[in-house]
Amino acid sequence: MEKWQWNIFNEEFLKNTIDRCRDKKIVLPTFSELKHPQLIDSKIVDRLKKVDSEEVHPLNLYRINWRNDKTTGGFGEINYFEIPKAITNVEARIIGLVGKHFPTGAHKVGATYGCLAPYLVSGRFNPKYHKAVWPSTGNYCRGGVFNSNLLGVKSVAILPEEMSRERFEWLKSLGAEIYATPGCESNVKEIYDKCHELEAQSDEYYIFNQFDQFGNSIWHYEVTGTALEELYSKIKQGNQRFSAYISATGSAGTLGAGDYVKEIFPHCKVVAVEALQCPTLLMNGFGGHRIEGIGDKHVPWIHNVKNTDAVCAIDDEDTIRLLRLFNDENGIETLNEIGVDEPVAENLKLLGISSICNLLSAIKTAKYYEMNSNDVIFTVFTDSTDMYQSRLQELTSEHGYYSKQQAFADWRSLLVKQGIDYFKELNYYQKKSIHNLKYFTWVEQQGKTVEELNAQWYNEEYWKERFSIAPKWDNMINEFNAKVGL
Repeated sequence: MEKWQWNIFNEEFLKNTIDRCRDKKIVLPTFSELKHPQLIDSKIVDRLKKVDSEEVHPLNLYRINWRNDKTTGGFGEINYFEIPKAITNVEARIIGLVGKHFPTGAHKVGATYGCLAPYLVSGRFNPKYHKAVWPSTGNYCRGGVFNSNLLGVKSVAILPEEMSRERFEWLKSLGAEIYATPGCESNVKEIYDKCHELEAQSDEYYIFNQFDQFGNSIWHYEVTGTALEELYSKIKQGNQRFSAYISATGSAGTLGAGDYVKEIFPHCKVVAVEALQCPTLLMNGFGGHRIEGIGDKHVPWIHNVKNTDAVCAIDDEDTIRLLRLFNDENGIETLNEIGVDEPVAENLKLLGISSICNLLSAIKTAKYYEMNSNDVIFTVFTDSTDMYQSRLQELTSEHGYYSKQQAFADWRSLLVKQGIDYFKELNYYQKKSIHNLKYFTWVEQQGKTVEELNAQWYNEEYWKERFSIAPKWDNMINEFNAKVGL
């Protein structure tokens, strides 16, 4: 049966899931409710206000959206942060959706819900037998383990051994089965190898691979894409245009929001970002890097390359130095002295390492396309520095005291003087060259077919079919909740 029909796969699995949700008092939110939290039943909202956002409580499934208000415990305006010109040195406005206010402190929890929920309501996953396996370079496995716990599902986290200590400690605290694979962000194949090893051991391991699970990009298409559209309508001034959307490649899930905004704003530039130390899209390159959470050395199956207008590579050293600037007391004081308002400077802690990477890419994009005050660039600040306190401690140990002189030099050289090097605008055949790289990972190694690979490029209905599935999933979720009977 072709998966995209999404009929009921196994009645016994479905019954087990219904029983589990009834027993644990779990109600699944629809994609529509996560797009528009005002649709959530007021009784659920009232109960939610008594639940901490980090608590392993099924009501926190409703907090998998961009409108969490931690002051009230309910929902409010879209969480975003605009970076002022005093920092960016460009006329274009640069605005990022803020991921810190999601449960787990990162937006990846949304991608994992987008992957797991359709499998639960269609009887493809048996919670009494299967373990949900979350292969990741960081936040995806955190989100997967969190949602698995909320849904009463056993979970397995696979991530590179060089990821930050905070991630491993957090996963251990939630009782996940953890596997640390060799290498850093860019060692994705080692993660795949571990998945195959587990599958060979037992069929109880059910792999939710973010790099080929369309639920990942569909969640972003629906929820992140809608948030970007609504935020633009709110902050737009005069003739300002939705000019660009910036996203680090990673699993390409967040890039799925670019497919949405392209439909609404066809002239918007979608820019895919990667580390200069591993420039896979930029120059078919490879290597290791320190921008945590954007694993690479391959092109994700769910990346619609035709919708990518440009590729930008960022030096990981720039992101690490700015991490210090945005978090050290002398860095904050220096930013205050050059004209950055104190509350704005303090809010820079909302940007983790990959968020800083997105910010630098937005600056490059503004300079490359010579954008002006009528241009608005949107990106995503995926997580905050809460995830990287150990990295800051390591930087102090390695480099010593961070002076105001160094802070000023970092601001001037990395932000004010950021150039347009390692930025490539893609023509048709350059896009096709990137798309063709999928063959070596997905057909030769991971069992995909050449026919589907070609369909991704030549069949216009391929991506439309996938990005139009959410309403059907919502119907299935509503029917499932009715059977649970809560």
